[in-house]
Amino acid sequence: MLRRAVGGYKRGSFSQLWLHRRCIHTNVIDTLRARHFVQAVTSEAITKRVETPIAVYCGVDPTASSLHLGNMVTLMGLLHFSLAGHQAIPLVGNATGSIGDPSGRNTERIALDHKELAKNVAGIEAQLIRFFSRGTQYALSRIPNLDPSLLKPVRVLHNADWYTGLGVLDFLGTVGRHARVGTMMARDSVKSRLQSVHGISFTEFSYQLLQAYDFWHLYHFHKCHVQIGGSDQWGNITAGTDLIHRMHGPQSDKSEAFGLTIPLLTTASGEKFGKSAGNAIWLDETRTSPFDIYQFFVKTADSDVERFLKMFTLLPLPRIAQIIDEHARAPHSFIAQKLLATEVTELIHGPQGVQQALCATQVLF
Repeated sequence: MLRRAVGGYKRGSFSQLWLHRRCIHTNVIDTLRARHFVQAVTSEAITKRVETPIAVYCGVDPTASSLHLGNMVTLMGLLHFSLAGHQAIPLVGNATGSIGDPSGRNTERIALDHKELAKNVAGIEAQLIRFFSRGTQYALSRIPNLDPSLLKPVRVLHNADWYTGLGVLDFLGTVGRHARVGTMMARDSVKSRLQSVHGISFTEFSYQLLQAYDFWHLYHFHKCHVQIGGSDQWGNITAGTDLIHRMHGPQSDKSEAFGLTIPLLTTASGEKFGKSAGNAIWLDETRTSPFDIYQFFVKTADSDVERFLKMFTLLPLPRIAQIIDEHARAPHSFIAQKLLATEVTELIHGPQGVQQALCATQVLF
């Protein structure tokens, strides 16, 4: 099975890490709530569960060769888990990416050929490695007393590793046997498509079973107890917790699995950001330059800037409150927006990207 470890170091014990981190940080769920990351949780017991180290994952399907800001919101949530001492697992859906997730879509996704899928997988994996590596370096300069030698390495996995060689009869005999069609039909992603003129194919209808199996596999083989994702992933995430519950039995402590959804990044009008909406801001600098990233955030509306500072940066909350107070006294100076743009550009593209963006801004403006 392919594993890539990034953003961490092997020296030091996990127990030492936990004791060290617990002295300077609150419960990670409380941190996420304070930073507007929590839309819903499958059980409030998750807050108690994360008081001891666990593994957490989020999946990214390679439907494009680059991640975008919509993906980054979820990855920031995973980064918070990593920095709080948990095992972070970004999962590249090179198997599910060939099927297509119907969530948040009115029409069926266009199937990718093998060459394009392989290109996208390579691009996404490289960006995930780079994001968590830069995220760790960025965190070191923002979080007091953060010791990099005690961080758990992030593991990038591919779900094709466990689907390769899995026959349809085996899949139906395990996952399919525990699935309930009524529950699958009731999920919002399915109901909205059934009511549309395009309907939904069996391929996309079955997607939730594949994502559910991903969660079960990670739970069973990697001791992963939490899946996080955008709020449009609620149905797929609960399909996973339900499958784990059914396969292990409701009375078993092995059925302890949780889901957490994060609000989708939207425009001021409430429109979703992303490639499906046609307004994606890419993390690949060849598609969206550091200058364009900077300009996007420096134009943030006053009503959004505090929320974005909490979600897209690791600045301490008291520092953000101070900046917002300064901005309120002199909104024409755009203090908060400039700080936001600088912080996000550094997180995505590093200090060199910030310099490029600032130089271009000075020349053009």
